[in-house]
Amino acid sequence: MDFLREFFQFLKAEKRFWLIPLLIVLLLLAGIIVFSQSSALAPFIYTIF
Repeated sequence: MDFLREFFQFLKAEKRFWLIPLLIVLLLLAGIIVFSQSSALAPFIYTIF
């Protein structure tokens, strides 16, 4: 959790707020990929990518 605190302090200090939506999208895509590997929906999700 210390890493997250430091990262958000960096974003605040360097005025790099545009990185937050990018990180959210990357985390959501990673979650979809991990979820789809053990799901019955895997064939349908893989056609998206």
